[in-house]
Amino acid sequence: MKTTEQSTPTNNNYVTIQLDEPIQRGDTTISEIQLRKPKAGELRGVSLVDVANLDVMALQKVLPRITTPTLTTVEVNNLELADLMQLGAEVAYFLAKKADRNMVSLTA
Repeated sequence: MKTTEQSTPTNNNYVTIQLDEPIQRGDTTISEIQLRKPKAGELRGVSLVDVANLDVMALQKVLPRITTPTLTTVEVNNLELADLMQLGAEVAYFLAKKADRNMVSLTA
């Protein structure tokens, strides 16, 4: 799977996503989101299959737990579809074993 230069990995546990449509939070404009590889507890209440399938309801629960700045559920609901897909694909990518992730690059 290949993506555009929109995702810039910072290490194996973090990735920074440039948003196509920035989020306006008061006077602050959020143009990039950093995702952290979730721990098992941060996936509580969601099915791993749903996360891997980019289920919107699963992403609504998981993204606020692993984003910097922390996204609210309302902000996740209002994301541009391409941005939600990019964030979801990166979360799903984190679910793969390290050996499998090395075989597939989202940024190459």
